[in-house]
Amino acid sequence: MLTVTMEVEIWADVVCPWCYLGKRHFEQALDSFGHADKVQVVYRSFELDPAAPRGVTKPTVEVLAQKYGMSPDRARQAQQQMAERATADGLTFRLDGLRSGNTRDAHRLLHLAKASGRQGELMERLQQAYFTEQDSIFDHEALTRLAVEAGLDRAAVADVLTSDRYSDHVETDQAMAASLGATGVPLFVVDRRYGISGAQPAETITGVLERAWSEAGQ
Repeated sequence: MLTVTMEVEIWADVVCPWCYLGKRHFEQALDSFGHADKVQVVYRSFELDPAAPRGVTKPTVEVLAQKYGMSPDRARQAQQQMAERATADGLTFRLDGLRSGNTRDAHRLLHLAKASGRQGELMERLQQAYFTEQDSIFDHEALTRLAVEAGLDRAAVADVLTSDRYSDHVETDQAMAASLGATGVPLFVVDRRYGISGAQPAETITGVLERAWSEAGQ
């Protein structure tokens, strides 16, 4: 008998707090889904600020204030509210002093991780490092260390970071997101038939998985 696999594609950026919350909700949903062992998860690239120059970071408060037309104080309040929301979901966000930058290299490494079956591990390591540990995910030294901690081969990581490898994969993912009408992340797409936008509750995600499974005739 053939093994039936449900594919869930997740468009996300590693510096998106809603994406980390959404990832945790999705994992909780899988825990209560009776066919979790048949689900294949693929992370797809979505750069929140693709025009950000490489090698340069800015305080996230400034980025938020400029992007949404709010004062720095209001941006800090929004970060505090996000940290409180994360705590309610069992995550620790340390957002004071957080900095934002270009995430292209992190996304290229996630494509390398996909090829070696370690994509989920690397996504978790990068998000935990960024939001909880306030570690850099923008420079090559930090990215190499985190990727190796997630189980990737150091030489393969170096090969990617010293080249432009997988940039075309990142751009393809983002073009796919645009074709699906995505304007923000996280976006969960189940078997290219069902979409879940935003960090929805685990129960909502489980319901979509069950519906997709049922309607596929399983």
